[in-house]
Amino acid sequence: MLTLDMILSENRAPSSVEAYIRHAVSCSPFLARLLSKDTALLEDLLTNLSQAYQLSDMQSFLSLQNIQDEAGLKHALRALRQQVMARIITRDLNGLADLQEVMHSTSHLAEIAVQTAIQYLSLWLTPQYGTPVNADGIAQSLIVVGMGKLGGDELNVSSDIDLIFAYEDEGETDSKTNAISNQDYFTRLGKKLIAAIDESTADGFVFRVDMRLRPFGSEGALVSCLDALEDYYQTNGREWERYAWIKGRVIAGESAKLSKLLKPFVFRKYLDFGAFASMRDLKIQIQRDVNSKGMQDNIKLGRGGIREIEFIAQVFQLIRGGRDASLQIKPTLSVLSLLKDKGLLQEKAVHELSEAYIFLRNLEHRLMYVEDAQTQELPKTDEGRARIAKSMNFASDGVGDWPTFLAKLNTHRQIVQMHFDVTFSDTTTTHYDALETEQSIWNGQLPETVAVQDLQQLGFMEPLETLRRLNAVHQSSRYSKLPELSRQRFDTLMPYVISLSAKTPNPDVTLLRMLDLLESICRRASYLALLAEHPEAMHLVVKLCSSSPWLANYLTQHPILLDELLDTRTLYAAPDFTELQDELSSRMGEVKGDIERQMDVMRHFKHATMFRIAAQDIHGELQLETLSDYLTALADLILNVSLTTIWPYVRGKHREVPKFAVIGYGKLGGKELGYASDLDIIFLYDDDAPEAGEVYARFAQRINNWFNSLTSAGLLYETDLQLRPDGNSGLLVSDIAAFKEYQLHKAWLWEHQALTRARFVAGDAKIGEAFEAIRGEVIAQPRDPETLKIEVLSMRQKMRDAQPDAKGESDLKHSLGGIIDVEFLVQYLVLKHAVAHPELIKNIGNIALLKVLGSLEIINSDLAEKAASAYREYRHMQHMLKLQGITNNCVENALVAEHAKNVMTLWLEVF
Repeated sequence: MLTLDMILSENRAPSSVEAYIRHAVSCSPFLARLLSKDTALLEDLLTNLSQAYQLSDMQSFLSLQNIQDEAGLKHALRALRQQVMARIITRDLNGLADLQEVMHSTSHLAEIAVQTAIQYLSLWLTPQYGTPVNADGIAQSLIVVGMGKLGGDELNVSSDIDLIFAYEDEGETDSKTNAISNQDYFTRLGKKLIAAIDESTADGFVFRVDMRLRPFGSEGALVSCLDALEDYYQTNGREWERYAWIKGRVIAGESAKLSKLLKPFVFRKYLDFGAFASMRDLKIQIQRDVNSKGMQDNIKLGRGGIREIEFIAQVFQLIRGGRDASLQIKPTLSVLSLLKDKGLLQEKAVHELSEAYIFLRNLEHRLMYVEDAQTQELPKTDEGRARIAKSMNFASDGVGDWPTFLAKLNTHRQIVQMHFDVTFSDTTTTHYDALETEQSIWNGQLPETVAVQDLQQLGFMEPLETLRRLNAVHQSSRYSKLPELSRQRFDTLMPYVISLSAKTPNPDVTLLRMLDLLESICRRASYLALLAEHPEAMHLVVKLCSSSPWLANYLTQHPILLDELLDTRTLYAAPDFTELQDELSSRMGEVKGDIERQMDVMRHFKHATMFRIAAQDIHGELQLETLSDYLTALADLILNVSLTTIWPYVRGKHREVPKFAVIGYGKLGGKELGYASDLDIIFLYDDDAPEAGEVYARFAQRINNWFNSLTSAGLLYETDLQLRPDGNSGLLVSDIAAFKEYQLHKAWLWEHQALTRARFVAGDAKIGEAFEAIRGEVIAQPRDPETLKIEVLSMRQKMRDAQPDAKGESDLKHSLGGIIDVEFLVQYLVLKHAVAHPELIKNIGNIALLKVLGSLEIINSDLAEKAASAYREYRHMQHMLKLQGITNNCVENALVAEHAKNVMTLWLEVF
């Protein structure tokens, strides 16, 4: 019998290649046996060791095989497997291949084995039974789904392949003499496919096949039609099956229906924070099994093993994959990298987990290389340990250094265990269980007098009324009808809510707001799970609800915003509106073609961004001008993304990019938006196409509907189009030339006043430039000062006459010396003096314009500064009133008396 030395000598291998092969053989007795049995494998190594085994190479190999029957098919597939394995092992053990190559090559081998087997087996079955077809005569094919590591394109070298078989529609084969049902046909095909790959012959096996992940496991049908699959997962699907299907991928056959059918089961539409508890329970079951079988040295299932890294990656996919399609990817390392990019895992954690994953997967492969066995257990013998240490490049003088290797392995496993425990720690036991008094109050275990006394001692000012409200919630039908798991979570949270509310400056009111919030979200178990899993988020919710009833109500209306509280780094970070626009555009692209979904996605995005801005405002981090700039920039980017999103849906559109622009007026134009401001906008176009007017009118109508429609995600913005030429009786869109003609020769003075605060917001930049030129020309027109003054004063008086009395209070907007008076002052002065001072044409905001007017000595600079301060304070008060849930603009006279006096002093000086 030829020895390996004799074979190498006869082939005169280059010294480096020979060294590679000898090292691989010393680490893999399995490889040594392969090469001794088949010199062709060694010849392939000598010739091709420098190259990875590509999918195309596998296809070429099989095309040269003489496959005439099932025995020939089995022989060809096993011969391919031996050649691929020999090269993978030798390349990997010598550092010529990285982990990605090993996983991809092995996954490709499994896929081509399945596809080739189906190709030949179907060819041999069809003459006997005919082709399976559905009721419409459309041919059906076997769909094979690769689960687990095969689905993730990260298969182990000696792993089971987890498969699920399916077909689209019921029916029967089209044989006239021997027809059978599609179910029967595909069951026969499936059994033959398993035998072709799994059966051990004289040539070994290709892959062990595991079918236990199919519906009802080993007791279920081998093959299911898609209707049966859908029914199973809707009625019987379990949490661990959601986890398994994250990596599910069709590797043979085609079916867009399968993916569409399963996505709602795997990836919930809402944020699914219940996944933490589900996967924590699954890990506990696995660990219990590991402990009972003494498998602590198992690098896959033991603590700090591969499975814990996979769980960390996949729990975020389960939670967020339904709302963020980019998280529906399958490879573990790619998921970890994406979690870092999205700020869901810290960069250091991802780096450590990725390093550990690569180390553990490389070790897993080396354990399998020894005897081609599916094992993740560390060796027990000294010889086996030395071999593994050497194969992992922990060697001294050619001998494996087990202690050094083991220390490195343990370091990785300890780090993985630490990250797993941080991610899946059961916070409910550490934060919520110690509040005995609060628990007793909530559970109604105390006499009323004792409960009232305890609430008072906790800090509540109206303990009796607070207790009655708590009891009302506890006895309500909404609470009693909650599913058991949701009621348990509610009961877990309430003592903490009572405790946190008691520590706020307004405990009774805060608790009432929190009860309203929890009652509104309690039917969605995931939101309760979010707060249960993240006590720091609950703490922040209580703080925000205490600070602002408007924000509390905003959370109640849009509970999905609770997710924004999980990372205070992003919550309080200054927004990058360029990045935000790119993010929104990307999200819209992910749901392209689904208008309702796009509308909801955009609304969720707007609510989330506005919520972060409001949180920063309450936290005291934003100046007034910064707050308005943020809110205005948000509206600008939403308008821009809306145009690009809506245009493809416009019927009869005649060009790829519309020659169309949105002009902002009022608070949008002046960059002074508040939390509840509507958008004053007009639409302009510059397009000579004969159908342009009609097309852009449809476009404008769709934009208006897009913004004002109330969907399940709420309202985007209310829009006001009254400032367009001729107001409500005018056309919805205006040609730029017609707009110029109107402004120069037909517009009323109040329209020119409005124009001082207008600006290009979105769309075609050239139209924006043309608008700015028109605006400058109109504002700088020479005007008769006396006529201008009379008209401005007349308009202001009409507004005052129409405004109801504030009843002993001051209306920040309408009262004498209020916001509108400041705005009229600035508009009048700009229209009067812009002809001589072009710097007044710039739309820089009322505060800045007042300062410019003062510096030009058009008005007294001291009065200008005082009026600017008054205007700033008025707007600040408006924002604060909104956050406190007050819908009107009225405040006590004393709070604004000095500011109003200063504004009216300037008014009298000017007019």
